[in-house]
Amino acid sequence: MSLVARHLEASGIPTVIIGSALDIVEHCGVPRFVFSDFPLGNPCGHPWDKDMQTETVRLALHVLETATAPRTTVRSPFAWRANDPEWRERYNRVLPEDRERLLAIGDARRRSFGQAPRAKPPK
Repeated sequence: MSLVARHLEASGIPTVIIGSALDIVEHCGVPRFVFSDFPLGNPCGHPWDKDMQTETVRLALHVLETATAPRTTVRSPFAWRANDPEWRERYNRVLPEDRERLLAIGDARRRSFGQAPRAKPPK
């Protein structure tokens, strides 16, 4: 998305990115960026939280309208789980006892899409 934004900007179309991957997006050098410290895939806020999502989009439009320097980054004022600051430590964590069950679910999903199951690692 960052590279698409840079291409659009080079063509004269202003852009603003709303995202969660601060290091990646800033490395790509987008002109305007609203950083949300949320899990990947949730840059505008909690699912079904229309108020948070609306305010995040408002913030992005404000940044689009008012940024005065290239590579402007603004941090969203929202927290993912204000009452659970350790969410990051659990995010996408796979416990050893869940590994085989999750691999089987992934293999079943791949088969349902007509794809080959994952390759078994050599022993």
